[in-house]
Amino acid sequence: MAAPTDPQALAELLADAGFVAADEEADELLARAAGDAELLDALVGRRLTGEPLAWITGSVTFCGLEIGVDRGVYVPRWQSEPLARRAAERLPADGTAIDLCTGAGAIARTLMAARPGARVVASDVDERAVACATANGVEAYRGDLFAALPPALEGHVDVVVGVVPYVPTPDLPLLQRDTFAFESPLSYDGGPDGTAILRRVVVDSPRFLRRGGALLLELGAGQADALGDDLARLRYHDVAILRDEDGDVRGIEATLGIADRN
Repeated sequence: MAAPTDPQALAELLADAGFVAADEEADELLARAAGDAELLDALVGRRLTGEPLAWITGSVTFCGLEIGVDRGVYVPRWQSEPLARRAAERLPADGTAIDLCTGAGAIARTLMAARPGARVVASDVDERAVACATANGVEAYRGDLFAALPPALEGHVDVVVGVVPYVPTPDLPLLQRDTFAFESPLSYDGGPDGTAILRRVVVDSPRFLRRGGALLLELGAGQADALGDDLARLRYHDVAILRDEDGDVRGIEATLGIADRN
């Protein structure tokens, strides 16, 4: 059966399949097909399998920017937009920022758009992500968190931001059923309690941040408390929980203080 070319009919088809933003998705698929009925059939067929829409259309809108997303690359979520905007607020006009686990480079691009005079660098372990972020204009390096970043950045960075894996391993089966049919568990798996990679970032970030620099990380409920001792030991202060419009925990923000002098 051919995919309907009428926007309303296509939206109804997608809604019946369980897609909550059916109207918007129908519009995007029709725009991508550009009147090619055969192509539309193929695109809709892919979406009905659960394949991420951004992989099908080739892009996603994030903080008002169109971000190219290659097939196989983690798709940035709208839930990360407040973190990106807050990171931009903390970044001086001529400052320096690091975006960890950059994926397609959405947060890095948001920082670049908000602070065109700043330097923004990014890293990711996935070569496909690095290639995608680079294609989006991001200065991206392949490596594990800070490992591949230029050493000259050490002690001079104003903002470290990241959406690193933070889903507790036992909770991975609770993610929507199609997630791992397409995306890698490496994008989500944060270890037994979800804080394994978050802790690594907290511990390693003072080597790159200047005093007074900001650390902003996306995380889940309860994880901010779990990081509290590490943050205090490393002289982070002004720790704030970032919440969404519904009051749900979405991230943490902390400022690096001055080390004790003996």
